[in-house]
Amino acid sequence: MADISTIPPVKSEEEILKYSMAEDDPNQNSPVEDESKTPRWGPQHAGAQELASQYTMGKRIQEIVCVIISISLMVFNFVYLVRYFKSENWVAILGAALLGVITADFFSGLVHWGADTWGSVEGIIGKAFIRPFREHHIDPTSITRHDFIETNGDNFAVIIPVLALMAYRFLTNTPDESLAIYNWNCFLFLLGLFVSFTNQIHKWSHTYFGLPIYITLLQDLHIILPRKHHRIHHVSPHETYYCITTGWLNYPFEAIGFWPLLESYITKFTGHYPRSDDMNWAKKTD
Repeated sequence: MADISTIPPVKSEEEILKYSMAEDDPNQNSPVEDESKTPRWGPQHAGAQELASQYTMGKRIQEIVCVIISISLMVFNFVYLVRYFKSENWVAILGAALLGVITADFFSGLVHWGADTWGSVEGIIGKAFIRPFREHHIDPTSITRHDFIETNGDNFAVIIPVLALMAYRFLTNTPDESLAIYNWNCFLFLLGLFVSFTNQIHKWSHTYFGLPIYITLLQDLHIILPRKHHRIHHVSPHETYYCITTGWLNYPFEAIGFWPLLESYITKFTGHYPRSDDMNWAKKTD
């Protein structure tokens, strides 16, 4: 376990204001003194413009296809879950929902940390899946200008194998076999649902104007990722608070130094340093 004394503290209000883009201040009327030393993130950043230009028609088509397939599988599986529902399943379903959202929060953090910290935008995988993470750090509000497909396409893509396996089992299992794994299927379905909408929740955490009142209420109650909570992650060099479904796991992970510990082992065994590619894009001027 990491030495707790070496773990950096959660960012202060001053650090958040000084070292992150003022998303709730579109006119950039920041009270921070010495503005010349404040990073000028945003759509005018050279790196952000180059990364945004790499969003291709091929990527768009892939996202559309994945959203259509994923939603179709969701509907199919939901029909079968309703078909096999029994009133005594309510408690198990509530447990599956809680476990599903916590698991989704964990996976959101793991993927977010991995893509933020390692790899580059080179190659097919980099351009398709790491590029949005690099763009997001130097233009955090770009996500608010993305439509439903661009925002959620990749998340819908990653749950297709799980939903497809569920559908196959519903088609091939006997009713008794389906009933025997009903609670497990509820967990997988709800996990898939939470994962698929994680980036939509993430988008809402960057949207300071025009959100429906029920969304802001869920944020204020910390049922989904709150805006102020996620702002901590966007303090350069973006080294903490990676979980973005609810953000609940950020507290224990911060306390035990979970991500720095993983990074120290990876650096030790590979020689690669965390966030080097991310910082190169942030420093890009032309």
